[in-house]
Amino acid sequence: MTATRAGFVAILGAPNAGKSTLLNRLVGAKLAAVSPKAQTTRFRIRGIVMRGASQIVLVDTPGIFAPRRMLDRAMVKAAWSGAADADLALLVVDAKAGLTDGVRAIVEKLRASGRPLWLALNKVDLVAPPKLLPHARDLNALAPFAETFMISAETGDGVERLLDRLAEAMPEGPFLYPEDELSDQPDRLLASEIVREQIYRQTHEEVPYGTTVETETWEERADGSVTIRAAIVVAREGQKAIVIGKGGARLKAIGAAARAELERELDRRVHLFLHVLVRERWDEERSRLRDMGLEPE
Repeated sequence: MTATRAGFVAILGAPNAGKSTLLNRLVGAKLAAVSPKAQTTRFRIRGIVMRGASQIVLVDTPGIFAPRRMLDRAMVKAAWSGAADADLALLVVDAKAGLTDGVRAIVEKLRASGRPLWLALNKVDLVAPPKLLPHARDLNALAPFAETFMISAETGDGVERLLDRLAEAMPEGPFLYPEDELSDQPDRLLASEIVREQIYRQTHEEVPYGTTVETETWEERADGSVTIRAAIVVAREGQKAIVIGKGGARLKAIGAAARAELERELDRRVHLFLHVLVRERWDEERSRLRDMGLEPE
C-alpha cells in the first residue's frame, strides 16, 4: 500500500507577484481575490490539493512590503507566520520585475529562517526567454533554493510539474483535511473576497486600499438558493461616493459581477445585497482585523 503524504507549503513573495493566481490555478477553484493591483490578499488562505497519495496544503500569504498601517503590519506578520508554520516555502517572483530591492529583502529573511526554500519565476509568458536564466541565477546566488520552476500562473505553463514535485516533497503522514475539501475558507469569507475583488477591478486606484467587505447575513432558502447581505466598509465619504457611483450605477455593477462569480463558485442561485458604510480608521481597529483572520501587534 502506498504511504500517504501531507504537508504545508507557504506561497510567499512581493505584492503582485501572482501568488493568489497561482493558488487558484493549483487548486482549480477560486479561493483568493485576484486583481492587477498590489496587496489584494490580506490574510492567509489555505487551498488543498490532492495529487496521487499526497495532500498539499497551500497557504497563500499577503504580499510582503514595508508596512505603515496596523492593517499593513498585520498582513506582513501573517505572511511570515505562514512561512514559519510550513514544511517548505515557495517564493514566487514576478519574472518581469526580476530581483527588486523588495524581493532581495524577502530572500535574505527567508535564507536566515533555515526553512526549505523553492523558487517559482512567474509570468514567464511575458518575458523573453533569454532574460529568465539570469534572473534565476541571480536569485539562486542569494539563497539555497532546492528547486527552481519557470511558470505562468495565468496560462498554467509549468504548473503541472510544480505540483508533481510538491507532491513528492510532502512528508509522509496522514491527510490533514478530508480528501474532497478544497479549502478551510468558509463560504461567508469567499463572498466577502469576491465582492472585494470587484471593488478592486471597478474603482479608482485610491479606493481599494481603504475598503473591506463584511458578510453580514447568509440565509439559506427553501429553493436551494442563498441570500447574502454584505457591507462595503470605506474610510471616507469621498470613497463611499466613488463606490456607489452616479445614481448607484457602480455599486450595481459591482454587485452584478460579484453575484455572477458567486453563482459560478457556489453552483447555485445567489441573491446578493450590498450597502456601503463609512468607518474612519477601520484599518486600525484590532477587533476588525481579528475578524479578518489577522493578528494585530
